[in-house]
Amino acid sequence: MKMMINKIKKQGLRMTPQRMAILEFLEGNTSHPSAEEIYHQLKLKYPSLSLTTVYNNLELLTKAGELQEIIIRAEKRRFDPNPAPHGHFLCRICDSLFDLDAVTLKIRTPSKYNGYLVENFTIYYYGICPACLEGEANEKNTLQRQPKK
Repeated sequence: MKMMINKIKKQGLRMTPQRMAILEFLEGNTSHPSAEEIYHQLKLKYPSLSLTTVYNNLELLTKAGELQEIIIRAEKRRFDPNPAPHGHFLCRICDSLFDLDAVTLKIRTPSKYNGYLVENFTIYYYGICPACLEGEANEKNTLQRQPKK
């Protein structure tokens, strides 16, 4: 966190209480929250906080390279405190979002790839997470065991 604060200050940005609260909320957070989710969590502790302030700070922190914006669904932007390029998996059943290493590309950023200068990349995977797959399997087994009428 201290390195992130120093990096933000070096970019000429002030560390406001709201910005600090957003960074603290996101530190180590793997749920990839939306601006609305962050706002509702922080509003309890910071009653004067507005959704616009949250959006503005998330935008600023993303541009500063401290956050990764995830637009895996058009209707909901989410934010990841890990700005390093990596993939994300969206479960179509429970709507959970998980980090996945982009092992298939082996591209480091920035780097040259087939003549292109790759500065960043985003990979989205869609499907069913292990927990939901297990739940579907359990449901099928239960249905198969029921006697037919």
